[in-house]
Amino acid sequence: MDSERTDLLDRLERFYDAVPRDAARVEDHGALVLFVREGPGWPFYARPRRDVAGSPTLADVSAVRARQRELGLPEALEWVHDTRPALLAVARSAGLSVLEAPLMVLDPAALPDPAELAGPVRLLDPTDEDFDSAVAARRAVAAVGFAAPGTARGDAGPADRDAAVIGLDAAAVEEERSRVADGSRLSALAGTTTEGPLASGMAMRVGDVAEIAGVATLPTARRRGLGAAVTATLARALLATGADLVFLSAGSEEIARVYLRVGFRRIGTACIASPAPLHP
Repeated sequence: MDSERTDLLDRLERFYDAVPRDAARVEDHGALVLFVREGPGWPFYARPRRDVAGSPTLADVSAVRARQRELGLPEALEWVHDTRPALLAVARSAGLSVLEAPLMVLDPAALPDPAELAGPVRLLDPTDEDFDSAVAARRAVAAVGFAAPGTARGDAGPADRDAAVIGLDAAAVEEERSRVADGSRLSALAGTTTEGPLASGMAMRVGDVAEIAGVATLPTARRRGLGAAVTATLARALLATGADLVFLSAGSEEIARVYLRVGFRRIGTACIASPAPLHP
């Protein structure tokens, strides 16, 4: 592995380890660390510990999953395959299903103008009067979009988005508002005045490293460049505020091709493990 790629992967490992720490307590389980969120928001995951050189064992994976069940948390385990290659076989031997997602970093020189991809994209401002409803719309678009993975057009559209909107409690809205205000999070929406929000995405930032995540488009609005425009808008905003390493994990090779058009290149594989579904 060349030194530039090694440095990139090390910076990503530091980011993954840092993101949950200001909102979670940490528990060590062998060579794994479990992040337990304290307060509102999505639950976190377990990852390999940065201070342990060896790969987590089957006993480590079993222990952390038992603890997640005890706490009522998803049995989620995430890692970068290129830095812990032995963990893939261990996770699968534990009965986990592993998504191998293309891990991609941005080449700023290849980033297109979002206006060339689709219509205007809105970056949410914490002072917006409709901030809470915009955040709820972003989450609803993501819920509908991720329920039908891939890039193909489908039947789910604005009516399904509206049905998926869930009112957020005050603590969740305030948490989102504070993250956007301090620059550690960005949220984006794209759509039309007649159809409303059709695509959404977000970014998380720690220092000069940022991850774009949750980019989704309603199935009826796919193949219009909306997801690419959301990604490009988030990337430009991150670069403008000092991030010099912007990355993401694509849900599939098909989706990775969309990000190639926005200036991202693959540097590795991000693994996301969860219990395999039971079949009768």
